[in-house]
Amino acid sequence: MRVEIVPCLPRDDSTVPVLRHIASCALHEVGVVPDVIDDVVLALTEACANVVQHSGAGDEYEVRLAVNDTWCEISVVDAGHGFDSSSLAVAMAGSAEEQGRGLALMHALVDDVRFESRPEAGTVVHLVKELPLLADGPHGRFNRPA
Repeated sequence: MRVEIVPCLPRDDSTVPVLRHIASCALHEVGVVPDVIDDVVLALTEACANVVQHSGAGDEYEVRLAVNDTWCEISVVDAGHGFDSSSLAVAMAGSAEEQGRGLALMHALVDDVRFESRPEAGTVVHLVKELPLLADGPHGRFNRPA
């Protein structure tokens, strides 16, 4: 089984809760363990918030959410100017800071975080998380012998 959802939304703060809801519902319907759903949704929130706040020109961004029997892969694609992702600090910001926790949270919450920056063509944030499924969850309906 593979579920893939690709919304393309305006680069606006109001779109982030929409994406959280879409991802949460999709993962729930597949039967992902609730704590892992929360981790994936928070990592997605951070990636989308970064795009909304920091990406350059372009009034839309795209999120690719792919879920199968064992993992979830998310790509957040903006059409900004790109940046040097190696210059980003992975350390968590101090408690007095109002920003600077997103990248550290993404690394803490998912199994793999990668950036693909294309000068003058934007940035793609790739998030991958292994998905433990509920033993009695909906996924079992799809894998029962006929």
